[in-house]
Amino acid sequence: MDKKISRYYQIKQKVKELEQEASELRSEIMAHCAAEGRTELDVGGYRVRIILQERKEYDDARLYEALPDPEVWRMLSKTDPAKVASLVKLNVLKEDGLQDTYTLKQISLLQVDKK
Repeated sequence: MDKKISRYYQIKQKVKELEQEASELRSEIMAHCAAEGRTELDVGGYRVRIILQERKEYDDARLYEALPDPEVWRMLSKTDPAKVASLVKLNVLKEDGLQDTYTLKQISLLQVDKK
């Protein structure tokens, strides 16, 4: 069991290092594309695409006020955009009633595919 725990710890450390390196590479690639004003790039055997998305960031106080029933807040417990989206899909909440409860934040996703 000692070896398994030790190996698990080593793997977790490697994962942290790899995630840090991936984050740094992502930043460099994004900066390069931004400097060139490009959202798509073919380099060697790879295709790079920058995909822009909008995410909703809810204001807890405004969302609570917009809820038709305070008991719905218990379903959310704290603002989670995925849970809010699920409640909208289930028609528990109406999208129109949530208009002033969030701001849209644009994010850039990096996608690298092998040709």
